[in-house]
Amino acid sequence: MFEALSKGFRAAKNRLAGLTELTEENIDQALRDVRLSLLEADVELGVVKRFLETVKQRAIGQIVQTRAETRSGRKFRIGPAEKFIKICQDELEATMRHDGPALVVARKPRATGVMVVGLQGSGKTTTAAKLARWCERDKRMKPLLVAADVQRPGAIEQLRVLGERIGVPVFAIPGGRPVDICEQAREHARKLKRDVIIYDTAGRLAIDEPLMQELAEIKARVQPENVLLVVDAMIGQDAVRTARAFHERLGLTGVVLTKLDGDARGGAALSIREVTGAPVRFVGTGEGLDRLETFRPDGMASRILGFGDIVGLMREFEQVVDADKAEQDARRMLEGRFTLEDFLTQIETLQKMGPLKDIFEKLPFAGELPQGFQLDERELIKTKSIVSSMTRAERRDVELFRTQPGRIRRVARGSGRSEKDVVDLLNRFLFMRRMMGDIGQQAGLLGKLPGMKQLAMARRLREAVRTTGLEHNPLMAGLAEQLLEAAVADDGRPTSARALPAARRLERDRKKHLRKLQKKARRKNR
Repeated sequence: MFEALSKGFRAAKNRLAGLTELTEENIDQALRDVRLSLLEADVELGVVKRFLETVKQRAIGQIVQTRAETRSGRKFRIGPAEKFIKICQDELEATMRHDGPALVVARKPRATGVMVVGLQGSGKTTTAAKLARWCERDKRMKPLLVAADVQRPGAIEQLRVLGERIGVPVFAIPGGRPVDICEQAREHARKLKRDVIIYDTAGRLAIDEPLMQELAEIKARVQPENVLLVVDAMIGQDAVRTARAFHERLGLTGVVLTKLDGDARGGAALSIREVTGAPVRFVGTGEGLDRLETFRPDGMASRILGFGDIVGLMREFEQVVDADKAEQDARRMLEGRFTLEDFLTQIETLQKMGPLKDIFEKLPFAGELPQGFQLDERELIKTKSIVSSMTRAERRDVELFRTQPGRIRRVARGSGRSEKDVVDLLNRFLFMRRMMGDIGQQAGLLGKLPGMKQLAMARRLREAVRTTGLEHNPLMAGLAEQLLEAAVADDGRPTSARALPAARRLERDRKKHLRKLQKKARRKNR
């Protein structure tokens, strides 16, 4: 997602690396990279010009080679590249920012009305069901779905099927007039004690006058608090033009961007708010009925710049994970008591959160992964099939496979995998459990000294990564370096004098590698 946008900002950051001042000359060079990526991402031309001009005015002449300090007291150095990216992030957020809640809630006893409009093929009916699921899960509301699309064959039946999947009632009058259906739905909602009504209205292949008249009449009769336009993010500039036309006739309260997970450009997310005046309220990021997120400009800007969206990730995590159980699992893992049964539970949790690609894109180091880095969902499925073919005793005690090799053949046949696949999985699991158990142990007699336990844990992990050949894995190597960095004091020195040479060497090597990458990027962009 946002691959086209992120590419330009990464190139601009690399171009400014190593400089001490932001001048008009080097700013113009960096903004050229950003301009190309914005246009390539199908951002509206007027939005591109205003964004670039604002960034240039704020950036020129700033001498930014200084030190800064976080709230926790940690010190770090700020250079022109970091300052430039911060200015870009602020402007991206300002471009997409909106006021007010995602949904305006009516005063009781009146039920909240949500009118879903849009063209055919944009995903209106599915979005209506997703909104109902969101209202139940996040707002503890009781929704009613209204099938007001009598134009498209199968629309009513589709909404009924979706309603059954999420346990939400659907009101429909086959052959009725859409205006009458929506009006009678309010009385039906009162009888069922439903406090939010979601109207799934009809669409057309293109905007026409009969469609607009019908929608305007429905809005006048039911007076919904929310009028949400559903647009396909993958159609780029057409999404902006569609939003403008609907907003002029209906006065939209918000826009829902669907299929955002399949859009590598992301231009519509940047353009809609400024061009139409209608803010983006929700984004659809997958086919599942729980794959609807409230739109957060700060999270979107962070992902565009390659910094991930850890807040959004934690919200998804909280929806599928029991906090107490997660804490117990973590404790068992660090004590070396982690089992394949726990491993299977974690795989299922990951699958509930959605595609692995979406999860990793929200991690802070997502923008630093090598170009072309791919996550294979099939590996997760293969691992789950192998573990699922084991007995409960085998999941809890992997030593059974060592003492009774015949079990490996049986699991391989049951999962449809080779014996080598089973053995590889067992070896990886044993290594992971042993490594995490070592991390959880005390750091010898020096463990009582402040910081020494954390430093020893980080060293063990880094050594384990190196000796097992996982240093080429950017995720494992990055975790090891982050743990070691966390064990270093704010002034940049390790908490123990004995660890000083090793920490200095590590920091020197890291900076040397970073300078090489920056030099290579500058040569490439000349």
